[in-house]
Amino acid sequence: MTVFGACSRLAFCLLLALAAPKLCAQGPPYQIDDPVPVDLHHYEFYIFGSADGTPAEMDSQGPAFEFNWGAIPRVQLHAILPWGVVAPSNNPAYLPGGVGGTYFGLTDMELGAKIAYIKETKHFPQVGTFTMFEMPTGSYAKGLGVGKVWYRLPLWLQKNFGSWLLDGGAGETVVPQVQYRDFPYGGFLLKYTWGDRMEFGGEVFAHGKEGFAAPQTQASTLIDMGGVYHRKHNPNEQFLFCYGHSVAGQTENYAYMGMYWTWGKEAGKPPAASPFLRQAISPGGFR
Repeated sequence: MTVFGACSRLAFCLLLALAAPKLCAQGPPYQIDDPVPVDLHHYEFYIFGSADGTPAEMDSQGPAFEFNWGAIPRVQLHAILPWGVVAPSNNPAYLPGGVGGTYFGLTDMELGAKIAYIKETKHFPQVGTFTMFEMPTGSYAKGLGVGKVWYRLPLWLQKNFGSWLLDGGAGETVVPQVQYRDFPYGGFLLKYTWGDRMEFGGEVFAHGKEGFAAPQTQASTLIDMGGVYHRKHNPNEQFLFCYGHSVAGQTENYAYMGMYWTWGKEAGKPPAASPFLRQAISPGGFR
């Protein structure tokens, strides 16, 4: 790879980081999140694809890029820059929802802040919020975006029991747009850590009606199963996966697959280099 090519890729990654002004605890690959911010002066980066669909419409994200930064103690800043596909079924059985053409493009960008208000103790869970602002960067005319800023306002709790972890909580999504509606969501996740390299988890996740312009025209409850694989020689590089299906309400499928990297400064140690910087300057370049 030429020096120009390596610098171009490095510049692209830095631009993604600067775009931040959807675990690693929980969050990806699951729909349930957690109240645990990224450690101070640490960073997380994901490249992922996901899908969430019903008989009315299938929506997918990918390629999508997520960046998290431990900006100050107990506070994480968050951004997702996603491309995706909107694919209505145009099935008369689901009118007035699920109508339109199939399009690919930039969808709504996500900005947010996770704040831990109460730290976990022996007898009490960690408690925090993860407020998210969905910015109208996707085309409203093509169905790739909502056309207005909309919000996610959850409260999450987490408790560790040895190799087991329990996350749970609920929130409200506020969508001030026609053919959409505000709706509640929430659930709980139980995860088990198997040795140093594998994590397995299962979650129950539910949401209310999201409106005729969304795939989820009716309420649904899903059971999702997934996991995280830590690379043997680099535990800070991980492969994430999850799949789920509805067990009550509207038929719905959920899937997620992605790669994750984390780096940062440990107390009393020099900061670890970004994995993107290391790869950009290595003889083999990016792989």
